[in-house]
Amino acid sequence: MNTVSVGSTVIGAGKPKVIVPIVGKTREEILSEAKIAKDSQCDIVEWRIDHFSEILDFEAAADFCQEVKAAVDLPLLVTFRTLKEGGVRPMADDDYFEMYHAFIKAGHFDLMDVELFMPAESVNILVETLHKNNKYVVMCNHDFDQTPAKIEIINRLKMMQEKNADICKIAVMPKSIADVITLLDATQEMYTEYADRPLITMSMGKLGVVSRVSGETFGSAATFGAAKEASAPGQLAVKELKEILATL
Repeated sequence: MNTVSVGSTVIGAGKPKVIVPIVGKTREEILSEAKIAKDSQCDIVEWRIDHFSEILDFEAAADFCQEVKAAVDLPLLVTFRTLKEGGVRPMADDDYFEMYHAFIKAGHFDLMDVELFMPAESVNILVETLHKNNKYVVMCNHDFDQTPAKIEIINRLKMMQEKNADICKIAVMPKSIADVITLLDATQEMYTEYADRPLITMSMGKLGVVSRVSGETFGSAATFGAAKEASAPGQLAVKELKEILATL
């Protein structure tokens, strides 16, 4: 199993790493949340740039990323979550890729979130460009409507590996305890039978909380916790999450 190392943080070895999202809209809110995230003792910070009020000025937003990176002083994951996968802002596909390439050019981050089901050729170019610039790819898929069948979850994770992601991530919405079990079963099978790189998997909402704390058992290498405001349903507070993980 390959791991992903950013500074002293190794994703894919030891306890699941805790990722904290920044979801502020203004520069002031973002930098304030960055300090809170840094003080939370998390391992990685995710900047959800789809929440940023100035994100449509791609170059200015990419330059501001330097301030965010300095404020968190931790591995930084940059994420634009599209509307169809739970984000807060519409954006055309071409603009999505133009924005991300502006961030790569500025270079003030460590990992970038790339959605699996964006146009394949553009995704391939983006992944190649990120790797040429020594950045890591967290490829992802989010289903806020349902939990797909176990084989479909595994197939999507395998597709991410085939597209040369460094970390493969999937989040699904359960409607029953059986759905949570499906996600966990798919995770352990992917981890033991097919994965050669770190996975991040979760079942969202209240029903899926167990999936956020059981990663080490089933094969998920990281989990998301809230230092101030949650970015997805079911996120636990970082302090609570750390305490639970320490006992497992």
